[in-house]
Amino acid sequence: MAGGRCGPQLTALLAAWVAAVSATAGPEQAALPAEQSWVQPMTASNWTLVMEGEWMLKFYAPWCPSCQQTDSEWETFAKNGEMLQISVGKVDVIQEPGLSGRFFVTTLPAFFHAKDGIFRRYRGPGIFEDLQNYILEKKWQSVEPLTGWKSPASLTMSGMAGLFSISGKIWHLHNYFTVTLGIPAWCSYVFFVIATLVFGLFMGLVLVVISECFYVPLPRHLSERSEQNGRSEEAHRAEQLQDAEEEKDDSNEEENKDSLVDDEEEKEDLGDEDEAEEEEEEDNLAAGVDEERSEANDQGPPGEDSVTREEVEPEEAEEGVSEKPCPADTEVVEDSLRQRKSQHADKGL
Repeated sequence: MAGGRCGPQLTALLAAWVAAVSATAGPEQAALPAEQSWVQPMTASNWTLVMEGEWMLKFYAPWCPSCQQTDSEWETFAKNGEMLQISVGKVDVIQEPGLSGRFFVTTLPAFFHAKDGIFRRYRGPGIFEDLQNYILEKKWQSVEPLTGWKSPASLTMSGMAGLFSISGKIWHLHNYFTVTLGIPAWCSYVFFVIATLVFGLFMGLVLVVISECFYVPLPRHLSERSEQNGRSEEAHRAEQLQDAEEEKDDSNEEENKDSLVDDEEEKEDLGDEDEAEEEEEEDNLAAGVDEERSEANDQGPPGEDSVTREEVEPEEAEEGVSEKPCPADTEVVEDSLRQRKSQHADKGL
């Protein structure tokens, strides 16, 4: 009986002790701090730290599954950062869109290596062993650095960071309208369209005001002089054009005159040749007529010495008549001359 009564009492005492122990251990466990992360978060305010020393950066997004798979490997790599003499950081592209624009991040996750302000893109897997070999074996030396306008520290990338930060703010504002306030999405789009138009008009007005402030108008007499100079230059150009046209016309007239003179000279030469030919033909015809006359005289009867004067006079008269050219011969000569003249006239035409 005594043993049966002691059993339940011992059980109650053990239960009370366990409850007391659990009550005292609960606050102690709650007071323990969470495990400290060795990865340093990078923001737009402290990203210049990577310009000194050696760094490895990871760009990620909380919703990205591939980024979540490499979180443990990246944390292990950061724990060994002291041994590797390298600093490890991470950038949340949702919270820091400006940095994603500065490094021109288009895929996630994205890894970058920085050595004394010189940046290189790491395109290997986000596994601890590969990352460790990349640093120990200095494989980054064989990778082409981001220089010139591609460098995150350049002026071009600074402008890109500004654009990305503005787009991030607009996205957050859109989420505030649609999620927090419950406004329909199309109302948010209409709001942004109207805001863009108003902003464009405002910027145009600002540019006009700035141009009016910095533009100094010329005095009236200077403006009049400039107009007069412009008119005189135009008149001078017009005169030059007229002179050039007149010179062209004069040259064309001279060429036409020269061609006409040459044609007239050729015609005169042809006329002289034709006249010379006609004269030669007339001389030949006259010589032929003289030969015919001489032959006719040679064929006449010889005269007698005892003839009286009365008989001689009739004979002389007959000889004078016989010396006259034959009318048939003269007609032939005249016809030939007429034909030559008509041919010469046709050639002249």
